[in-house]
Amino acid sequence: MAKTIDEYLSLPYTRELIPEPEGGWFIKIKELPGCMSQGDTPEEALGMIEDAMRCWLQVSLDDGDPIPEPRPDEEYSGKFVVRVPKSLHRRLVEEAEREGVSLNQLVNVALAGAVMWTQAIPAKIDTPDPRLPMDEARIADISPQIG
Repeated sequence: MAKTIDEYLSLPYTRELIPEPEGGWFIKIKELPGCMSQGDTPEEALGMIEDAMRCWLQVSLDDGDPIPEPRPDEEYSGKFVVRVPKSLHRRLVEEAEREGVSLNQLVNVALAGAVMWTQAIPAKIDTPDPRLPMDEARIADISPQIG
């Protein structure tokens, strides 16, 4: 039997709340493509997304479209395998030894920093598209802006 809108709304969908550079807040539901809204405050945006979700779900149900459900955290073990060149492996091990930490800890911190840095760039830097490859001149232009 198909779920009702209220049953879908009770599921733990991922709400991504993002501050807008010009003010206000953008919010989207990660699992529901195109389900988004905005508000002047985080609280207003969170309230607005509930209405957007209700409309998104109603249209999907009316059209007979499949409705994705949230993926539980249990699906993520916290482990994955990455193959790297031997030379990089050596350099990582050497750096971990210099820092006095395990290779696992070094890589964990480096990955977390890379994810945080890439998420911060669009909000901190006014460029046409921060995902474009950076040349040395562009890096020099934006380096002072990165906190």
